[in-house]
Amino acid sequence: MDARSIIAFLRKGEQPPKGAMAWMARSLADGTVSDAQAGAFAMAVCLQHLDAAARAELTIAMRDTGQVLKWDLDGPVVDKHSTGGVGDCVSFVLAPALAACGAYAPLISGRGLGHTGGTLDKLEAIPGVRTQIAPDRLQQIVGQVGCAIVGATGDIAPADRRLYAVRDVTATVDSLDLITASILSKKLAAAPQALMLDVKTGAGALMKSEADAKALAIALVETANAAGCPCRAIISDMNQPLAPVMGNALEIVAAMEVLTGEGADSPLATISAVLGGSLLAQVGLADTVEEGQAKIAATLADGSAAERFAKMVAAMGGPSDFAESWRHGLPEADHIREVEAPEAGHVTAIDGEALGFAVVALGGGRQIETDPIDPAVGLTGIVRLGTKVDKGTPLATIHASRSDAAGRAEAAVRAAFSIGAKPRKLPPLIHATVNP
Repeated sequence: MDARSIIAFLRKGEQPPKGAMAWMARSLADGTVSDAQAGAFAMAVCLQHLDAAARAELTIAMRDTGQVLKWDLDGPVVDKHSTGGVGDCVSFVLAPALAACGAYAPLISGRGLGHTGGTLDKLEAIPGVRTQIAPDRLQQIVGQVGCAIVGATGDIAPADRRLYAVRDVTATVDSLDLITASILSKKLAAAPQALMLDVKTGAGALMKSEADAKALAIALVETANAAGCPCRAIISDMNQPLAPVMGNALEIVAAMEVLTGEGADSPLATISAVLGGSLLAQVGLADTVEEGQAKIAATLADGSAAERFAKMVAAMGGPSDFAESWRHGLPEADHIREVEAPEAGHVTAIDGEALGFAVVALGGGRQIETDPIDPAVGLTGIVRLGTKVDKGTPLATIHASRSDAAGRAEAAVRAAFSIGAKPRKLPPLIHATVNP
């Protein structure tokens, strides 16, 4: 095997011989291939695509370039992944709810990417919380609490870290095959017994069309199952923010409200129950998906999920009394400004990507990798699609660190909402399910 011949196979649209993708993964991790060869490989895959067998081989081999966790627990280990959107703070609801139902949920998560918020950035809005946890400490927390939401260490899938850096500068990030290998190489390294995927579609998602979202969901489910991990997926709507807030500390507040029994019928609670119900059914903690959903909902109603979340926060360096202090213990912005509707009508469209970039511009995300995050800034009170508004009705409320930043964000936020004379047909929250 050598990089030149593998790239030549791919460039001509031919599938590489068995073992070629495993060789490439190992060589990405140990530096055998140059940056130029890594870039050419990424471009060839992006343009010509891999078949299912080659995609699975690449994914498994990328996982195996680093540490694969081993668990010795008295219950099943489960995981979930979202492909990214806006107002998506499901992990903070789902992980502790699963733990309260008897599962163990070590969620290896990421930081903000483009217009989408990062799970780790949000969690670190809680004073003292550290998300870079050594594997042995991760296993301790999961064993004691039942859940942990952490970042990947340098020992997890190093081939992916190398390849992703190359993809980022060669315009190959949107390759379905490389997205699949990147997501699953890290998820499979956590060694879950079942995996649930939430593939987003719509204006605020990375996959704008339902067809693209379905193609990615199928690739992910097929590849995970080929790697020996039972996996299912839903395709959920991201034509509006999942929660009516965006921003790091603000989304922690939204999650805590659901965890403490508020918003039982909210989209955030519904998606959490759907994902959790399927996972509980897959690992035998519920007889049916519907029973699993009811169990997840019960942990939100009785406070047991909130208790698990607070224990996780304390174990990761946060306040020991977060269950009681969260309403006044999170960062708050100094400048609050409502964005008013310019005319009367119905909200017919919301550009979630534009709202995401408005939050980034406020300091809630990164323009470049080294930018600091302002955990207090963001948006609240984001109206839902179909809402009838009068001229002057608030469409959203800006939380900014400076008055001039709030002023700059106002025009961008207002422009993200389309208002029409007649209400539009509302999209479903869940578009489809993808099973093996």
